[in-house]
Amino acid sequence: MSIRMIAKELYRLEKEVEKLEEQIKCAPAEQREALRDRLRRLKAERNRMRKTLDGAKVPPPFHHPL
Repeated sequence: MSIRMIAKELYRLEKEVEKLEEQIKCAPAEQREALRDRLRRLKAERNRMRKTLDGAKVPPPFHHPL
C-alpha cells in the first residue's frame, strides 16, 4: 500500500473516530456501550494505520559496503 493510500485511510479513520465520539455524547444510555465498543475497535485500527504510516516514512538504515 502506498504512503498516500495509507494517509487517506488514516484520515478517514480519524474523521470516523471524531464522528463516533460525537454520537456517543448524544446517544441514549442503552446505545452507548455498543458505540463505545465500536469506538474502541476504530481507535485500534486507527492506531495500527498510524504506526504503518510512521513505519513507511522511516528511511532504511544506511549500510556501509564491506
